[in-house]
Amino acid sequence: MPSPVSSFPVALLAGGLATRLRPVTEKIPKLLVEVAGEPFFSHQLRLLQRSGLTHLVLCVGHLGEQIVERYGDGSKWGVRIEYSFDGPRLLGTGGALIRALPKLGDAFYVLYGDSYLPIDYAPVGEHFLKSGKQGLMTVYENRGRYDTSNVWYEEGVIRVYDKQARRPEMHHIDYGLGLFRASAFDGFSREEPVDLAAVQQALVSRGELVGYEIRERFYEIGSPAGLKELDSLLRH
Repeated sequence: MPSPVSSFPVALLAGGLATRLRPVTEKIPKLLVEVAGEPFFSHQLRLLQRSGLTHLVLCVGHLGEQIVERYGDGSKWGVRIEYSFDGPRLLGTGGALIRALPKLGDAFYVLYGDSYLPIDYAPVGEHFLKSGKQGLMTVYENRGRYDTSNVWYEEGVIRVYDKQARRPEMHHIDYGLGLFRASAFDGFSREEPVDLAAVQQALVSRGELVGYEIRERFYEIGSPAGLKELDSLLRH
């Protein structure tokens, strides 16, 4: 019997300018950057399908029309794709999700458009449902290896999440996959840009952000080095 979380949509945050990948991303959006012979988004699609997640809402901006042209409604790939455009100005990661809420319903996954996370997504969703919280953040014990650690996570609890103010207790990093109730965004501006980190910090302060530790490392194409590493991984 399919898990109830398989019906949750996945919001994919893919509206950024991808400045670190220029000049490639001056002409194509990050999701269409080639990795191991095909667009990065095709690799992400297969990962999500493997976990039974087939409804995607792409939060797009910069050159997003090219993604619509290439993937359409997703039917050729056996998924359903909807699009939510930032509009004339960037809304930030939280603002993009707020704009997409009418397409996302009450509960949904959130994934970054440059993250390649080779895990089973279903247990993460089930943990979120059991917690009864408004949000979930996956964390990885990074200890400064792949990027700067930004989470103080202890005994299943996210005590502090901060990308600016570092603390010695921060040994984990935001893994790049989350879940939210629509109500997590109540009280935030519908007009001005909103950073998803601000939403997550507000949830931490109310005890409404549950943590879920992942043991497998993450991959990303947000930097030339990350792109090269993932390309090599997927070719072997």
